[in-house]
Amino acid sequence: MHIPDNAPTPISTRVERFETIVIGAGQAGLAAGYFLSQADADFVLLDAGAEVGEQWRKRWDSLRLTTPAAFAGLPGMPFPAPPDHLPDKDEVADYLSRYADRFDLPVRLRTRVSALRWNGTRYRIETGTVTYEADNVIVASGAFHAPSIPALAARLSPDILQLHSNHYRSPFDLPDGPVLVVGAGSAGAHIALELARFQEVHLSGRAPGFLPRRLLGRDIYAWLWPLAERLTMDTVLGRRWRDAWPADPLVGISEARLAGAGVTRHERLSDVHDGRPVLGGTPRDIRTVVWATGSTPDLSWLHVPGAVLGNYPRMTRGVAVESPGLYFVGLRYQFRRTSSLLGGVGADAAHVVGHLLRR
Repeated sequence: MHIPDNAPTPISTRVERFETIVIGAGQAGLAAGYFLSQADADFVLLDAGAEVGEQWRKRWDSLRLTTPAAFAGLPGMPFPAPPDHLPDKDEVADYLSRYADRFDLPVRLRTRVSALRWNGTRYRIETGTVTYEADNVIVASGAFHAPSIPALAARLSPDILQLHSNHYRSPFDLPDGPVLVVGAGSAGAHIALELARFQEVHLSGRAPGFLPRRLLGRDIYAWLWPLAERLTMDTVLGRRWRDAWPADPLVGISEARLAGAGVTRHERLSDVHDGRPVLGGTPRDIRTVVWATGSTPDLSWLHVPGAVLGNYPRMTRGVAVESPGLYFVGLRYQFRRTSSLLGGVGADAAHVVGHLLRR
């Protein structure tokens, strides 16, 4: 067969096999990697980033954890800061990088997974030029990847800059003029407070509740964390707490503090008129809209039949219901209210890896 001189060079696909592959080297993946390493398992972690902690470095410049350092450590390595310190995003990124180095976790960076499939014998993970096969797969790709933006965003005038809070970095990146932050949860409230130092800010959305930063001389999490660890999703009280508080209450940011900073509060944004958002029944001249409306997991690349329903995996405590050898770590409310938090993923990772090793 004659091959023309200008034919594209074929890309050879190399196949590598491991007993276990962890998809994602963020906090959840690293926690799973720790327990696999302690068991001397044959495994590798795949991550699309150029460095461990990259996703944290991409968050907005002034971001700090809501939970103090005392409750922000992964298994085997406490967060290196005073207990009440609120780590900033770069401190978290540095910590994750040091964690991977300290336990010599086998992380392969710049490895984006395009598909996960079951080939009848093993799980097959496609990454471009390398295909991986494994008996077990732990999906730890994150709980907050796909921005949730209301449909009415499409009705806003094209002269209004729109961005999701995932892509917000600094007040200095926004044009002059009034800003509307949609979503009054933790991200929205923090961004609104920051922006109010420089320009007119409107904040819309139902208040999720308020908790003081300190109670009886202690950080509020000293009281809340033990409770959140005990009220699991397999208990009636745990499920009631989840249903009564679907969004985390604001810690240290009261309505009075928002008003004092000059933030104008509104109810939920529900309409657009002539391209302008309607707030309090009146169309407003807004220059920028920041959608702080949350995110969901992105599992569009997961092609294992029966593993996902909608955009959430079919699993119990991280163990896939119909797909033996498939696991999940780091999802919101996976088993505890703390399951998606830096200091909470360890308990779920321990359970998942324990189940995997007993197969």
